[in-house]
Amino acid sequence: MTIKVLIADDQAMVRAGFAALLNAQEDIDIVGDAPDGVAAVTETTRLRPDVVLMDVRMPTMDGLEAAKRILSAPEARRPRVLMLTTFDIDDYVYEALRMGASGFLLKDAPPGDLISAVRIVAAGDALLAPSVTRRLIEECFKARPALRRSSRLDALTPREEEVLRLIARGLSNPEIAAALFVSEQTVKTHVGKVFAKLELRDRAQAVVCAYETGLVTAGDPRES
Repeated sequence: MTIKVLIADDQAMVRAGFAALLNAQEDIDIVGDAPDGVAAVTETTRLRPDVVLMDVRMPTMDGLEAAKRILSAPEARRPRVLMLTTFDIDDYVYEALRMGASGFLLKDAPPGDLISAVRIVAAGDALLAPSVTRRLIEECFKARPALRRSSRLDALTPREEEVLRLIARGLSNPEIAAALFVSEQTVKTHVGKVFAKLELRDRAQAVVCAYETGLVTAGDPRES
């Protein structure tokens, strides 16, 4: 399957460089680009990409607002959104993950990381850069008081709650299957039910949810 990608960044050289790198891959096709958030929303609606590479800070409309609008589309027309940032601890990126963005990548990451990130995000069965993503989310929660268990979790069965906890630890579907001694298809079923019951769009959003509902506590060594 060819992964259709849209690149949104206010720097023309960045857009051109990313496009040249990704277009050289047999399974990736750059279908368009955008210099700001407004154009990103418009072009996403028109071109229907599988993945949008979204710079966090852009003129006219920033990447956070653009991502919010794109992720509010009906599921059948909703792409994965991968945020691009200059900083590894970024409140804007955290908010994007909270809204359903699939992950984030530093703009100075090695070329191989960008290619891998697009493929991982498009597949959707693993969390992009688990340790980095968890570190960002934990940093955002460390300054907050410990959260009590939310009633939102009452909708989950004990096994579904366990699956959510493992997603929050950064495990992929095959890793969860191995940890629980079940098939990968069974894990996919559990993940789908967790997402449906908690109205989650993506694994990164599921990690945020696990912290916000008190299922996982920042700095708890048992969750490492």
